[in-house]
Amino acid sequence: MHSKGKLAVIYGVVAVVCAAIIGTAMWLRTGLKPALPANALVVNAGKGTEDQWVPIEKDLEGTNQAGEKVKLSDLKGKVVLVAEFFAVCPHCAQRNGVELRALYDTFRNNPDFQIVCISVDPTSDSPERLKEYAGALGADAKNWWFFNAGDEKATHQYLEHELKFMGVRERRDPVDIESNGRFAHDLSFLLVDKNWQIVGKWPLADARSEEAVKRQPGLYEELKTQLYGRIRTELEKKNETVER
Repeated sequence: MHSKGKLAVIYGVVAVVCAAIIGTAMWLRTGLKPALPANALVVNAGKGTEDQWVPIEKDLEGTNQAGEKVKLSDLKGKVVLVAEFFAVCPHCAQRNGVELRALYDTFRNNPDFQIVCISVDPTSDSPERLKEYAGALGADAKNWWFFNAGDEKATHQYLEHELKFMGVRERRDPVDIESNGRFAHDLSFLLVDKNWQIVGKWPLADARSEEAVKRQPGLYEELKTQLYGRIRTELEKKNETVER
């Protein structure tokens, strides 16, 4: 995995996957209107207006890295950043780990902020593995969960249909699996407001890809600035959470 040859394979496959994800336009499954032209390489779904926001209707139960039984609804009243991951995914660590840690360091002292990373591979991501992964990122379970919901199929359906992530795809080719892990999944960050509504999805990892930087220079910094600003805006809002 650490040889130059394997690294070349990894980066080559990453470029192909990024192009495929970008080409399908990250906003299609969010129910939010695109903020950029239809021919844009990366589309930011984080600029939706209030009438476009998507309420979360169903709950998800699971276990976090501390072995605690938790539910997503436990976080109602907080601003929640949600990401998909699995512990052996090389792209989660390489492309999202530093990004998530920076967000955590910026907002961790606000009691109304929470990060939740939901495993797309609950069969392999045991509490012990989640604890090790969280420890590597310095994540405290009180405000950053690594979340295992137990059932693989149900988890994938919830992520796609309830949280509006792109569908999780299981890889079949052994070489592809060795280089990229078992699942291809959405690397965007989803933001949920205090009223339990999805208010946008920010594809920072895709905006940082080599092709995106060539075709839309400056987009990554623009999206990053928008995400940080939106989190601050949502944190400042009064909590008006309604029980569902």
